[in-house]
Amino acid sequence: MEEQLVRLLAAAQSPNAQPRKEAEHQLHQLWAHPEYAPALVSIGSHDSVPEDIRQLALLTLKQFVTWYWSSQFDEFKGQGNEVLVPEEVKIRVRSALLDLVIADRPERKIKSVASYAVSKIASIDFPEQWPDLLPQLMHAISNGSEAQLHGALRVLSDLVDEAFGEEQFFRVAKDLVKVVHDVAVADGRKTTLRALAVSVFRGCFDILETVMEEHKAEVKAFAEEVLNQWTPFLIETMNTRLPPAPSDQEETDETPNAEAFKGMVKLKLQVVKVLMRIRSVFPAMLSPQSAVLFQATWQELSSLKDAYNQMYIHEDRQSRMEDPDGLPYTLDFLVLEELDFMQACLRAPPVRSQLERDLQAAPNAENTWVTEVMKLAVSYAQITTEEEGLWEIDVNIFLSEETSVTANYTPRTACGDLVIKLGEWLQQPTLDGLLSYTRTLYTTTQSWKEKEASLYVLNQLLSDFLDVDKRISPNSANGFIDFIRYAIQEPEPFLRARGYLVAGSLVRAAGDALQQAATSFLEACLHAITNDDSDIVRVSCIRALQYYLQALPRSITQPLQPAIITAISGYLSGQDMQELAESDDLTVTLVETLRDAILLDTRIAYTGPGLDLLLTIASHGANNFQLTMLVNETFEEVTTTIAEMGGDAYIQLCTKILPALNGALDVGNLTEENNLTTLAADLLSLLAEYGPSPLPNGFVQATMPKLNRILLGATDEELLKSATVAVKNILAHADQQLFDWHSDEGKGGLEVVLIIIDRLLSPAVNDDAAGEVGSLAAEVVEKAGGERLGPYLPQLLRAVAVRLGSATRAQFIQSLTLVFIRLSLNNAPEVVDFLAGLDIDGVSGLQVVLSKWLENSIDFTGFDEIRQNVIALSKLYDLKDPRIAQIRVKGDLIVRNDGRIMTRSRARQNPDEYTIIPAPLKILKVLIIELTATSSNRELDAAAAAELAEEGGSDADEWEDEPNAFLELSGGLTKEQIMAYASDDGPGSNRQRDDETQAFLVEWFKHAAARQGFKEEWDLLTPEEQAKLAESAS
Repeated sequence: MEEQLVRLLAAAQSPNAQPRKEAEHQLHQLWAHPEYAPALVSIGSHDSVPEDIRQLALLTLKQFVTWYWSSQFDEFKGQGNEVLVPEEVKIRVRSALLDLVIADRPERKIKSVASYAVSKIASIDFPEQWPDLLPQLMHAISNGSEAQLHGALRVLSDLVDEAFGEEQFFRVAKDLVKVVHDVAVADGRKTTLRALAVSVFRGCFDILETVMEEHKAEVKAFAEEVLNQWTPFLIETMNTRLPPAPSDQEETDETPNAEAFKGMVKLKLQVVKVLMRIRSVFPAMLSPQSAVLFQATWQELSSLKDAYNQMYIHEDRQSRMEDPDGLPYTLDFLVLEELDFMQACLRAPPVRSQLERDLQAAPNAENTWVTEVMKLAVSYAQITTEEEGLWEIDVNIFLSEETSVTANYTPRTACGDLVIKLGEWLQQPTLDGLLSYTRTLYTTTQSWKEKEASLYVLNQLLSDFLDVDKRISPNSANGFIDFIRYAIQEPEPFLRARGYLVAGSLVRAAGDALQQAATSFLEACLHAITNDDSDIVRVSCIRALQYYLQALPRSITQPLQPAIITAISGYLSGQDMQELAESDDLTVTLVETLRDAILLDTRIAYTGPGLDLLLTIASHGANNFQLTMLVNETFEEVTTTIAEMGGDAYIQLCTKILPALNGALDVGNLTEENNLTTLAADLLSLLAEYGPSPLPNGFVQATMPKLNRILLGATDEELLKSATVAVKNILAHADQQLFDWHSDEGKGGLEVVLIIIDRLLSPAVNDDAAGEVGSLAAEVVEKAGGERLGPYLPQLLRAVAVRLGSATRAQFIQSLTLVFIRLSLNNAPEVVDFLAGLDIDGVSGLQVVLSKWLENSIDFTGFDEIRQNVIALSKLYDLKDPRIAQIRVKGDLIVRNDGRIMTRSRARQNPDEYTIIPAPLKILKVLIIELTATSSNRELDAAAAAELAEEGGSDADEWEDEPNAFLELSGGLTKEQIMAYASDDGPGSNRQRDDETQAFLVEWFKHAAARQGFKEEWDLLTPEEQAKLAESAS
């Protein structure tokens, strides 16, 4: 079988599709053969077989394992707990795989793939079916050759990352940590293997963090013991200097010097990663060593400056490189980690205390350690040769750094973060230190890259100040002006571009302090957009315009509105719009600047070319979600402000914009560009939604024909939803005009809308595409009324109820339920009568609608929709209708306490189960959830999170006790927080505070509690629900 498999694996890599597909098919046909999996391992073990075939054999084996080995894998192809691989085959595969991994052969790539297969199997079989796995690995690590050690460490690394459960880990934790420690400290071992051992040690902290909450004392005791063992080695490694950096030729030739340098980079980098991990999980344990570690990191970064500059600023060496074991080995990675660790150490109390004392003892503000940090940051923040080449080719990549939308995290950006963190702690000393070093640079060096880097760091600092509403002092602001003036006159385009960007940031951060200089900078910026020969400079100026428009008074900026729009128009006229559409950051920047310019005086939307430019960019970038959101937001504000002006301003806007939108609908339809058509429909919807009531005469005639065509013929989900909302908004603001309108076929407006609703409610249109039909139907019922609808009303309501019965998507369910919610606000008894008399495939319409309504209410979104739902449910409850009392719906989730992790496959085999309760009790449960949800707000944005963090303590607390997760290095929410806010901690937990709805519910519950029968229903509530209700009532 081995020969057959080798032939098939070779054919499976064929560039020709036919033989490749045939080989893949035959491989799939062979999986059930008892020799299939053992043969794959055997092929992977044969050094006579080409390496690519061996790797493919082991990758195929990994796929075999996830598909057929156990029903516990999510990708399992069998049914239930079906056994697809006999135990005797599993025994052979496990044994042969482990032999391959710890064989005395230096085959790193082969062992890396094999170790992953081992860990996948171990995640299911260890320790019960594979009890000797760990003893064999430990023995190989302690006594094996370097090749055996490498294989064993790889498997151990994967086991720690993927396979170990809590019990399994703690059963072997002490022995495991000791054995990898012995490798890490062994100077006689290859540094690469020592680095891999440290990487395994780092992985242990992920498991420790997972069990911290439940076993805090035990985990901390274990961690203290382990860190006492490891800390001397970690500090010693941090203090060990790298060997001399190899030349480019030495790297190419892989000389001993180059390999020694690479190995030491791997080791030191893994040590820094371990220290960062310890700091995040056990900060108090690392705090006593923080001053020593900070000093070691600073010294190393200072000593590496020249090597880094030579390799990446002057030359173009390989960067961001990892070996087959996933260990980074290039100097840029080490610098990046050390810059981050240095930033983290700045928060440690011992470090801060020492630095504060040093700062106070400094003879003057210009000669402090802060200036030295600035010197370090500026050195590593220089544009690398690689970046320079990329940015010259693609301005979008350059712009991504400014917008932080698609930027890579590099030493340059890490330096910005380092200075930001320093500025948060010591604002004025940081500015003074940067100003002092910038002054030195501009008087002593010829390097434009260093000058640019100093302004880049300043730019980052100023951006952070603005994010937290800090201002720069007038003295500091004026101190940098001369350097900016110098920069924008320089021949180097990157320095010139940086000068324009910093000028805008400085004006924005200085408040009113730079008004006089600001005008000249703004005029220079406008001039450069039109006249500079560098695309980098012109785009930077377009970006910088945003700062001026946001910071300067309208008396300065509004007179320049036509010139700004003309300058952007001039830039666009020289661009290939198809190429521009592929530059996401650039198109977003253009739209943001245009938005700010248009909003200076929105009348330019119909008197000038501003809105035309916006739509031109949007029409070519309709696939860019961020761009379309910005265009929608801009258009909404333009429409709102113009509608508020009164007079004929809105009519003029419609006269200008409707032909363009209709044109976009036609072009999108002809070219099948659904995103463009959807955008046009969205803008049309906004034009109607935020326009006056009633809309101007002719609005319906200008818009409905094309919307009707789309809604009766299109299949794209988003397009159908957008067009549905557009019709709903037209109906809401121009109902009489719509009812009076007739289509080309002679159908009246109401009939046209009913035909649209009928199509959207049909089974041929899926839930997502029909997601907004309920709100349209509700609007029709409300605006047309029973008299105008006549016999169509019960038909419409029946169609909505039938489709609601089969609906599965939350948005669609809410949309359809809204029809009955809005009717129930004023006509609850009639709604119940109608539904009770409705037969849907032998089931009462009341059962169909109420079950879907009540079981999904807690997931409804939107202030108005939630409030209407609450009032409608309260009215249904107040009816005390015995027909409602007879309805049975899902109640509380029945929680399984089997202690097993719920994988996707187990979830499929064991779906959630619920209690079954009467509808009135479910209404009470839903309203209690709404009562508690509307009285609190779980939606924390980044600003609120930062505010809470500041109230809870300073940065230094992270090193003293548990880490304050709001202030992690990334500056955003941690993974745990994101999961917590995304998780269902309680039904309705993602609701925003709504005082009006809460007041209604409090009053309603007071009245309900006094009514007969409430005591019996109170007794059926859970203790938690009773407590919530009692607390809210008090």
